Amino acid sequence: MKFSLNPNAPDRRLLDEGKRTRAMTWIMAIMLFLTVLSGALGLGMLGATNQLDRQLAGRLTVQIIEPNAELRDQQAKAMVASLRAVPGVVRAEEADRARLAELLKPWLGDAGLDPDLPMPAMIDVDVRGDAGVAAAEAAAKRIVPGARIDRHAQWLSPVRNFMSTLTWLAAGLVLLMASATGAVVLLAARAGLDTHRDTIEVLHMLGSTDLQVARLFQRRIAFDTLIGGAAGTAAALGLVWFLQSRFGALGSEILSGVALEQRDWFILVLLPLSFALLATFAARIAVLRKLGATL
Repeated sequence: MKFSLNPNAPDRRLLDEGKRTRAMTWIMAIMLFLTVLSGALGLGMLGATNQLDRQLAGRLTVQIIEPNAELRDQQAKAMVASLRAVPGVVRAEEADRARLAELLKPWLGDAGLDPDLPMPAMIDVDVRGDAGVAAAEAAAKRIVPGARIDRHAQWLSPVRNFMSTLTWLAAGLVLLMASATGAVVLLAARAGLDTHRDTIEVLHMLGSTDLQVARLFQRRIAFDTLIGGAAGTAAALGLVWFLQSRFGALGSEILSGVALEQRDWFILVLLPLSFALLATFAARIAVLRKLGATL
């Protein structure tokens, strides 16, 4: 499919429509603005989901609930030593009691700092592979049968599912906007044929074929799509960059994972070109079918 995007070409000026052309450019700018925002949301959520999976895979927390402080400390030391000897366990460390007390202070006040307050021993465990997770759980139950084992991936699964839902929603929005763009191009091409029917008849009498006439429309529509798409994409990328900087200022590990990588920015920049190709193909098909049926 060979075509030129020269805006000063005589064949493009022949079918220029003034206000209608500017309207087409604005429509494409709005479509690409919304599409790029949806694509950025999808790519950001996909990256954050993958980062969350990497962080939570094989991470466990073992809680030893024992009111006797001396016995609890003995069980915690035995648990750490036993878990470190399990194949596949990368790290096993007991959480700092002072840090736990500080985390409880907003709810318990100064009572959370009372050394006589019974507080469970919590052991953070990093494991490699599913087999290692099963072995670590079995070892923990063997040392302290009443120990509570929490998989981080399990209690954060609702968050992950929500992020996956947003990813698929964003992908659906991108496809919806692409379909809407194709529909707009079809309407614009058909309206252009009706407006320039007399001109097209003259071109036919001069020897122009349907394919040559179709190229006039696809060049104009492709150029309008590129101009409007570039403007909409630039505005959307600026907004995405601003929001990404605000996410980084929040200090949240989950929201920081929403940040786009260099590959993601490249994909978003390619969207205007992709939509221009889509618009060109849709205009070509619409014009050829219309001309074949009516002219």
